[in-house]
Amino acid sequence: MHDGLLTVGSDWPEPPPAPRRPQYHALAVVFTVAVVAAAVLASILVYSAVRGPAAPASPSASLPTSTLAARVDPGLVDVTAILGYQQAISAGTGIVLTPSGRVITNNHVIEGATSVTVTDVGDHRTYAAAVVGYDQGADIAVLQLAAASGLKTVSLSAASAVTVGEKVLALGNAQGQGGTPAVATGTITALGQPVTATDRSAGISEQLTGLIQTSVPLQPGDSGGPLVSPAGQVIGMNTAASSQFQIGSGAAQGFAIPAGQAAPIAAAIAAGRASAAVHIGATAFLGVQVVSYGVPVPGNPATGGAGVVGITPGTPAARAGLVSGDVIVSIGGHAVTSAMSLRSVIETYHPGDTASLHWADQGGQAYTATIVFAAGPAG
Repeated sequence: MHDGLLTVGSDWPEPPPAPRRPQYHALAVVFTVAVVAAAVLASILVYSAVRGPAAPASPSASLPTSTLAARVDPGLVDVTAILGYQQAISAGTGIVLTPSGRVITNNHVIEGATSVTVTDVGDHRTYAAAVVGYDQGADIAVLQLAAASGLKTVSLSAASAVTVGEKVLALGNAQGQGGTPAVATGTITALGQPVTATDRSAGISEQLTGLIQTSVPLQPGDSGGPLVSPAGQVIGMNTAASSQFQIGSGAAQGFAIPAGQAAPIAAAIAAGRASAAVHIGATAFLGVQVVSYGVPVPGNPATGGAGVVGITPGTPAARAGLVSGDVIVSIGGHAVTSAMSLRSVIETYHPGDTASLHWADQGGQAYTATIVFAAGPAG
């Protein structure tokens, strides 16, 4: 099952043992992730949040919820990503930034996507979407809709003052239902929150920082949707929900990336400014399903690396001769110490790039091959 922001390995999380029913992503990033729509299995990520200093609540004039929703709704889209290698579907929300169809969403919504379609709430049309680029560490991706024009847009209010105690509402494609965005309300409960997301089965984790914490009961599919202030300003992009809430216990906790963080990253991606954090264009593809070496590959003498648990036929990994049980230790001179580091190394490449691949088999025999990366799923 695809676990949102945290995936196991560079290409996808774990080897699909058998064909699966379509699955819909949750809010995946911090705590919950995975699929909870339409009676499908759910997967939970564990989070650890450190509460930042709370500012005093300040009352602000608030517009009716229906008025706020009507203002923002036309500039939103429902995002559907087909995760071909996982035999799953990811549903999320996007915010339209330009009339020509530039859209910002969470990276975990489109991570692993082999194709993406978007239905615009404003004109009710469905568009094919290309992934312009993404920042995995910030959980932000930018899409470009094909042949779009005259779309309604939403501005990210990067300079807006945000205070603890302020009422907010979240709009999104809750449960992947599509149509008029669902509305959920709450208050801001903390600012500047760091949140660690952990996939226990893979033994990997990532951290987002500076998040807005709210009491909004976010649902699967709300990822990438706007967090709106009482004055109608989009002050953040919803990205995660509490695991306790998702499994039915504890108070609701939603987390949003502040607009001030999201806007400049989206601008850098749109401008094609690649960096150590920002990947532009198509994703390189090796064709392995991996885990951090240790638990799933017993008996292997390697002391670190990414343990191979599956190979996709016809891919660079298959042509190089890798098999299940091998451990990848470096690519292009960059050490690979875990599934996460393999993903990070591969993200520095693009389809068509070549690199030397080093690995060891279960007997400790070392191998080297030159590979040419293929084009792979997004994110």
